Amino acid sequence: MQIPCPLCGLRDSREFTCKGHAVTLDRPAADAPPEEWHDYIHLRDNPAGPTRELWYHGGGCGAWLIVTRDTATHAVHGATLASEARHAG
Repeated sequence: MQIPCPLCGLRDSREFTCKGHAVTLDRPAADAPPEEWHDYIHLRDNPAGPTRELWYHGGGCGAWLIVTRDTATHAVHGATLASEARHAG
């Protein structure tokens, strides 16, 4: 699988580490019951199809990217710098 790094160009996925879905999770309060912490830490959606993921380019420029890809086919549809995505809206 090839990932289009905005800084380095098209690179092999082995240069990257996937950190999971690019979504904001609501952290429970420090005194929340164990069930809320269990849900926060362990329960995640695992969609088959288009998704946005956070990837780290550790074998290259060291940038954090938001990669849009299809988890069913592994087709990569694009990537943006996470810092730019954070400020985009």
